[in-house]
Amino acid sequence: MQDTIAQPDEPLDLTVRVAKAADLDALDRLFTRAYPALLRADYPRTLLNDVLPFIARANPRLLTSGSYYLATNARGQLLGAGGWTWIGPQGGAGPLDMAHVRHVVTHQDHTRKGIGARLIRHTMAQAKAAGARVLNCQSTLTAAPFYEAQGFERRAEIDIHLCPGLSFPAVQLQAAL
Repeated sequence: MQDTIAQPDEPLDLTVRVAKAADLDALDRLFTRAYPALLRADYPRTLLNDVLPFIARANPRLLTSGSYYLATNARGQLLGAGGWTWIGPQGGAGPLDMAHVRHVVTHQDHTRKGIGARLIRHTMAQAKAAGARVLNCQSTLTAAPFYEAQGFERRAEIDIHLCPGLSFPAVQLQAAL
């Protein structure tokens, strides 16, 4: 996969494909660039400095799950990623018909162009086809309005415990499939 990113004004011809283990480095670069830029309006800089080493890394297990997807343009440039699993982000399984949104991100120069919406529609369709009837989502404060616009309902404000003494404020959302 190319390491270059499409220019912000470039027309997008998106392809969504299943991620693979070889995409790890490209995803790490996307997360490392996107999260500081996208989250800075809603989180204090000191908190971001502490949490970014935990959240701005691709999970190798997601990349081999078969239910994690990459959005690329016609030149193969990575513009977004996201997917779903039966296991929640902190581990453990819930009801047999409940799936979980996992690690969705859009490149910071390409927000509001339909990339995230395309990934979420794909994720929802794939989870439903696999038997999920409910899709749970732990969202950043920044992305919660995006998920609500995609049909998710806000359930609660939560704290995600990343390690002893470090929590990340988030929002729990849910959508019926």
